[in-house]
Amino acid sequence: MTLSTDTRRLRYAMVGGGRDAFIGGVHRKAAALDGQIELVAGALSSSPDKARASGRDLFLADDRNHGSWQALLADELRRPPGERIDFVSIVTPNHLHHPVALAFVEAGFHVVCDKPLVHTSAQARELVAAVARQGTVFGVTYNYTGYPLVRQMRHMVQGGAIGTVRKVVVEYHQGWLATAVETRGSKQAAWRVDPSRSGAAGAMGDIGSHAENLLSTVTGLEIESLCVDLSAMGPGRTLDDDGHMLLRFRGGARGVLMASQICVGSENDLRLRVHGTEGSLLWSQENPNLLVHAPLEGPPRTLTRASEGLCESAARASRLPAGHPEGFIEAFANVYLGVAADIRAQLQGRPADPLVADYPRIDAGARGVHFIERVLASSVSDRKWTPMHDGEPS
Repeated sequence: MTLSTDTRRLRYAMVGGGRDAFIGGVHRKAAALDGQIELVAGALSSSPDKARASGRDLFLADDRNHGSWQALLADELRRPPGERIDFVSIVTPNHLHHPVALAFVEAGFHVVCDKPLVHTSAQARELVAAVARQGTVFGVTYNYTGYPLVRQMRHMVQGGAIGTVRKVVVEYHQGWLATAVETRGSKQAAWRVDPSRSGAAGAMGDIGSHAENLLSTVTGLEIESLCVDLSAMGPGRTLDDDGHMLLRFRGGARGVLMASQICVGSENDLRLRVHGTEGSLLWSQENPNLLVHAPLEGPPRTLTRASEGLCESAARASRLPAGHPEGFIEAFANVYLGVAADIRAQLQGRPADPLVADYPRIDAGARGVHFIERVLASSVSDRKWTPMHDGEPS
């Protein structure tokens, strides 16, 4: 007999994320942080031997440690419903997101998938339709939305605390691809500069997608058109490693988005500035426990994570008292908590509390894929200003 969904941890499997993978370990730590979720199965590499060795590293049972994702799915479907995984987490290179996610969704499993969601809008539409048809939960790990002060920023912007938004500036700068590390054994660099695995975009797909999601989540604004300049500065690279763009939003606001992986000295420098008629807000990922609010009248003030007066969504996303720093893993964990809340609600046949089930869903992932395609279209256009949707003025 299985335990009630209120008294057991949710079980999940992971596809990808084995030995030498960066993001898989982050996902596992985040999912485990609050004790609600446990890893019970996996197919942790495209190499069967490496997949099984990676599973042994994580103490997976032999009968749930698989050499391929197809074997993992077939095994879960053979099991009685009460013994199956509750969801699968997909942390492979980008080219495998679509086939793996689609297969698990069509089999009725809930899914968490890393970003960008898939390679093309056609793939995204197919996946969105499958999720709607099956009624499954599908989370996309735009993990920066899990930071408490990002949620506070969203609450303030969309609640009118800085008036009408006039300008948004988001920048995401890294320096790890400033040299040709892909030729010196860097597994993470090798697949990201390979169009067959990364997709048609480089830095814009890898980190520019995060920047788009962050500005869209916080402001609620919809991009109307964009003007893009992309460059491949690394010798021999065909995918962009640096780019910047101008944005026009519905309603008249303007914006700037920059994403680069060749900025020497930059580590993971993601920043968002939102300027309105009554004030401005600034948040930086490398100092995530602070949010600067500059009102039109009066001196700037700094809000701190877990301090008094934050909105309920921001308060719920904090685990420690003010002054005890929280960061990247905790933000990732908040995405997993949101997915878990939605799955539990579905298992219990009730609506999920939106303050708890607060995470990026498949529609955000699909929008991100469309954004990347329009970025690429603008970068090669003679007119440059490119509408976000066909039939719109540029």
